[in-house]
Amino acid sequence: MSTPTKPFMLYTLATPNGVPVSAFLEELKAIDSSVDYDYETINISTNRQKEPWFLKMNPNGRIPVLIDRKRNDFAVFESSAILIYLAQFYDKDLKYSFDPAKDPNDYSEMLQWIFFAHGGIGPMQGQSNHFNNYAPEDIPYGKKRYLDETKRLYGVLQLRLEDRDYLAGPGKGKYSIADIKTWGWVRSHKHAKVESLDPWPGVKAWLERIEERDAVKAGVKIGGW
Repeated sequence: MSTPTKPFMLYTLATPNGVPVSAFLEELKAIDSSVDYDYETINISTNRQKEPWFLKMNPNGRIPVLIDRKRNDFAVFESSAILIYLAQFYDKDLKYSFDPAKDPNDYSEMLQWIFFAHGGIGPMQGQSNHFNNYAPEDIPYGKKRYLDETKRLYGVLQLRLEDRDYLAGPGKGKYSIADIKTWGWVRSHKHAKVESLDPWPGVKAWLERIEERDAVKAGVKIGGW
């Protein structure tokens, strides 16, 4: 068996949590030829992510997990943590992030929107997806509660994006890991029974803007079912 030569190993699946990491890796590859990665698609339906070898990397048994071979095989789990880690160590020109010392407000805004997506949109939309598509029994209260909350959170995004291109940064904003994180969930809105983004035109335009990027198009192909 040949020795791995690419600096990163990504364990992933093309889910709302998986695609932001592969998309960001593709963005970094586009500006730095030294950034490249191997990946393994983890079939969560077989509980491969619960096997001992995986739990050593992520005790929570969830994808994605990134192994940084350039830093003694350091393991990072949770999609938001991986994005922040990659920006910290490999986005040296801050193309997709902000300088916490020189631009502390922009940096804080970026983190705020990352955490908004990680702690708000992700869990609520994930529950809407579950109750509407996978729950073993029909629970109208659960279906309505999580769908309504997902829509409310999209309304929060609309308030931010109605006169901006991106979530963080001065003026119209700058495309950053806050957008990459949030996009991963919003692109899957139909799975959560949010059939259209027409009620939130700023969000719809923002999503279309991101999906036009070549790196994003490449990233969504990683870890396909």
